[in-house]
Amino acid sequence: MSFFSDAIGRIQPSPTIAVTAKARELKAAGLDVIGLGAGEPDFDTPDNIKEAAIKAIRDGQTKYTDVDGTRELKEAICAKFERENGLKYTPDQITVNCGGKHTIFNAMMATVNPGDEVIIPAPYWVSYPDIIQLCGGTPVIVEASIATNFKMTAAQLEAAITDRTKWLIFNSPSNPSGAAYTYDEIKALTDVLLRHPHVWMFADDIYEHLVYDDFKFYTPAQVEPALFDRTLTMNGVAKAYAMTGWRIGYGGGPASLIKAIAKMQSQSTSNPSSISQAATVAALNGPQHFIAERNAVFKERRDLVVSMLNQAKGITCPTPEGAFYVYPSCAGMIGKTTPGGLVLNNDADVANYLLESEGVAVVFGAAFGLSPHFRISYATSTEALEEACRRIQRACAALS
Repeated sequence: MSFFSDAIGRIQPSPTIAVTAKARELKAAGLDVIGLGAGEPDFDTPDNIKEAAIKAIRDGQTKYTDVDGTRELKEAICAKFERENGLKYTPDQITVNCGGKHTIFNAMMATVNPGDEVIIPAPYWVSYPDIIQLCGGTPVIVEASIATNFKMTAAQLEAAITDRTKWLIFNSPSNPSGAAYTYDEIKALTDVLLRHPHVWMFADDIYEHLVYDDFKFYTPAQVEPALFDRTLTMNGVAKAYAMTGWRIGYGGGPASLIKAIAKMQSQSTSNPSSISQAATVAALNGPQHFIAERNAVFKERRDLVVSMLNQAKGITCPTPEGAFYVYPSCAGMIGKTTPGGLVLNNDADVANYLLESEGVAVVFGAAFGLSPHFRISYATSTEALEEACRRIQRACAALS
């Protein structure tokens, strides 16, 4: 009999974290490696947010808080949802967690039973299927290919729903593709869910503020108010506010679900850091101008990377609407032979080739459920991106 649980055997370590760790390890060994695996802004947390955290420490806000967030933070989140999304929540409809991943984990653990199905469009963020499997549920993967700009269609959603479906996990803008759904595209999906009242919507809005080219962001409960009572709208401060290490995610939803999530959290992490919560109040209530300023830089980087990758032999790179990732197809590299005589059979081989031959660390597409692709995060310096893309071009040209 195994010492370890069946649950731990159902999941894999995060591939994105693994790639980032490998890049760091190679750098520490003295190798010239450019890591493009981490979904983490290279900008620093704004000073007003840091100062709020320092003040909280000096004011003695270093004790336990309510298990799922302080009243002050919940009120700030309510104000954010109403101001930016037209969604009216009360504090008892808000959960505060140790990062957005924790919000997802808590919600699924509180609701998913063995045999329940959760629909996940691919390409997907690597943690979605593993969290579902940890709960004993079944991920139902719907492939949204490059032909549909990585967006699931209403017909695909309709076909995937069964009487065992419990949730649709919806991420726009998307990690890894950067694809963002328009109002009409979301409405087509919510129309399907209206016909299936047993299916709940989990809206992962973590990249809400990272959109480009005048794209207008909408969240599903905003598009279809009739779904408000069966939608959990998740967000956080990691990406837009460059607060990845502060570990604060949050969600708004029906009070009964929020209460169940709090119960789950009370027996796992208990409250998120009191200092991080104080900092998040400052983030949500404070100046927002820096987001647009940083987005202008991200857009320049996106355009640079898309242009240079499309000049690489065997690579096709669509232009994403949001987030800070591109998800190019490397179909033209599959079957080719490296200078060392190895045949590239899949996108994992491509990623290994780029790392070993040119010192560029990317995440292979199979990790996100759609091949043959790879993901690049352009949340790093323009100089590093230019050099990385030159190396990728060189690696592609060397194939035969």
